[in-house]
Amino acid sequence: MSRRVNVIGVGMVPFGKPGKSDPYNVMAVGAAKAALEDAHIDYHTVEQAYAGYVYGDSTCGQRVVYELGLTGIPVFNVNNNCSTGSSALMLAAQAVRGGLVECAIAIGFEQMEKGALGSKWGDRPSPVDKFAQLMNDVQGFTTAPPTAQMFGGAGREYRWKHGTKRETFAKIAEKARKHAANNPYALFREQLSVEDVMASPEIFDPLTRYQCCPPTCGAAAAIVCSDEFAQKHGHKKPVWIAAQVMTTDGPSTFEEQSMIKMIGYDMAKQCASKLYEQAGLGPDDVDVVELHDCFTANELLTYEAIGLCPEGGAERFIWDGDNTYGGKFVTNPSGGLLSKGHPLGATGLAQCTELVWQLRGQAEKRQVEGAKVALQHNLGLGGACVMTMYRAD
Repeated sequence: MSRRVNVIGVGMVPFGKPGKSDPYNVMAVGAAKAALEDAHIDYHTVEQAYAGYVYGDSTCGQRVVYELGLTGIPVFNVNNNCSTGSSALMLAAQAVRGGLVECAIAIGFEQMEKGALGSKWGDRPSPVDKFAQLMNDVQGFTTAPPTAQMFGGAGREYRWKHGTKRETFAKIAEKARKHAANNPYALFREQLSVEDVMASPEIFDPLTRYQCCPPTCGAAAAIVCSDEFAQKHGHKKPVWIAAQVMTTDGPSTFEEQSMIKMIGYDMAKQCASKLYEQAGLGPDDVDVVELHDCFTANELLTYEAIGLCPEGGAERFIWDGDNTYGGKFVTNPSGGLLSKGHPLGATGLAQCTELVWQLRGQAEKRQVEGAKVALQHNLGLGGACVMTMYRAD
């Protein structure tokens, strides 16, 4: 049995800096209540909940969901590093698609600590950094910070291969800040020039500080349901999931001595190929994209991995403005992870929220005119790549 999955409610809270946010449960409940209100349903109609987070105790999902209501429904706690939010969404969607439930909620949240560019966050190593350090040790790299080293190393490998200017990576950060200036939920809304980005402290060539996503606190949620449930609750033409795919690492990640492949290039390429086949659509059909720009180098590489431009063509794609308003695709209209922020468990659901708003025409100053097809890419080291295609028709 396979049914269409609709996204009838989304919600999120403004993202904040570590130490200045509400507790995780307050943020998550706020996002969930916003999604329920957006869906025009009561929590008691929800049959399953999927809670995504990376930091926290084993049943933080229950801590959040119990504040919505003690209905006794199954609550699944999900951790897939930076792709956690999309993994929770995918599980909720599968429950609806398979006929197990009529309605489910996915909630993602994270209360992070300072120090994303160091080897420790607070007094605990980051789960992402622990994997990155393991991979760096395998490849013979041992200097910190490990995640910036991995993604920066991939950018360096690309630059050596194609002769790409360092300013090209900075141009992505400039675009991210420009987009985030119109997003009231974003952490960083101050605009920066390429020169500003280049002048910030170097982290790992070609990356400077403003090319690295910040540690962030936040929450987002989405409610998915069947056609019958949507119609019953007054949703006549909801945004729906046309395709959704997860891939994990293959041999090339570990065997080909490539930093580009180590950070998931082949994983994303395979995921995109499967997604387009499942959706019956290609990249040329896409109007708006939210992709995983944890570092500018990853955004550049992802353009090619998911088919937005040809391999080796990212530099021209960027300087021609084909990644922003007026170009071929609007990528990360929210400001992306670089400027909106990256609360690990919430990121995938924040991407979902932005794209649903875009397809409904509710993105205000960020609105991509006439958007009908949206593409989401969420990557986690360890690894998992989750991609989702949304439609509004």
